[in-house]
Amino acid sequence: MIAIGPALATQPTWLKAASIVLGTFILEDVATVLSGVAARAGQVDMFLALGALYFGVAVGDMGLYWLGAAGARWPYLRRFLTLPKRERTQDWFTRNTIRIVAISRFVPGARLPLYTACGFFRAPFLRFAVTAVLATLVWTTMLFLLAMRIGGWLLAHQGGWRWAGLAGFVLCIVLMGRLIARIQTVSQ
Repeated sequence: MIAIGPALATQPTWLKAASIVLGTFILEDVATVLSGVAARAGQVDMFLALGALYFGVAVGDMGLYWLGAAGARWPYLRRFLTLPKRERTQDWFTRNTIRIVAISRFVPGARLPLYTACGFFRAPFLRFAVTAVLATLVWTTMLFLLAMRIGGWLLAHQGGWRWAGLAGFVLCIVLMGRLIARIQTVSQ
């Protein structure tokens, strides 16, 4: 078995799960990719990794919603929020909550402004939460399985270059998200 990090395999299960959850709060797609590679390498149980990813992403999504809701109440906090540039009414967000949440899950860079806007404009929380969780199950599972596949190939076939390949794979995910976010900003 090729190790991602020798120390990772010896860590307690709760610490592995907590590390993955914390990673989702920092960069969730990178945490998903690294967790998939670690699962493929046998450093973390696949179901533990997926469970921690689902939990961390869902908690983060709900946190963005409530951050937007808090910004609607406290003007001081509002200036720290990234909201859509065009004025959207509360009614529009209420009518389109499912569409907004589902689409933004699959568009890197869209979650922060749109999820906080859902909270800010008081989109129905239950509708938001259910859609966010279902979209997370689909997106995170797809990215995790892709990372397991590509990460497994890199670990098995690239010898000393596997780390460069893994770093390139993670960098590609991050840069794609940044590029899409920049394109969205320019188009608004």
